[in-house]
Amino acid sequence: MREAQGGEALLFLTDEQLRQGIEAMFFAYRGFTADPDRILTTLAYGRAHHRAIHFIARSPGTTVNNLLGILGVTKQSLNRVLRSLVEDGLVESRVGTTDKRERNLHLTDQGVALERKLSDAQRARMRAAFRAAGPEAVSGFRQVLEAMMDPDMRDRYHALREVGR
Repeated sequence: MREAQGGEALLFLTDEQLRQGIEAMFFAYRGFTADPDRILTTLAYGRAHHRAIHFIARSPGTTVNNLLGILGVTKQSLNRVLRSLVEDGLVESRVGTTDKRERNLHLTDQGVALERKLSDAQRARMRAAFRAAGPEAVSGFRQVLEAMMDPDMRDRYHALREVGR
C-alpha cells in the first residue's frame, strides 16, 4: 500500500481530506488562470478565447470539428469566439486541403505572439510549482490529473502529447 507523507494511506482518504483536495484545485485553478485573465481582459477576451488559441497553437491546421470535440462547447459558442479571433487578426480560417467543406485553423503571427505571452505566464507558474514540489510530486500530480479525466478526454490528451513530441 502506498503511503503519503505523514503516514496517511492514499487509498483511504476521508471526506475532509477530499474536500481539502477539491478546494486546493479551485484555488490552484484560480492562480493558474489569473495571469492570462489579466492579459485577456485588456483585449476584451475571456478564457474561451484562451482555450481556443491554446489548442490551435498545439495543433496548427486543426479543424473546427476537432476543436469542438476538445473544448466540449457548442458550435454556436465556438463560432462566436472564432469570429472575434479571426476579425481581430489572431486566427486564420483556411479551406481544407483534402475536404473543401472543412475549415483549418491557424494562428497568425499576432496570434502566435499572444499565445506565447499567455503560455509564458502559465509556464512560469507551473515551473515554479513543479520545482518547489520535486519530481516525484510532479509525476504523482500528472497521474492524479489523468485519473480524473474521462476516458475519451484522456485519449485526446495522450494524442496531443504525442503530437508535441
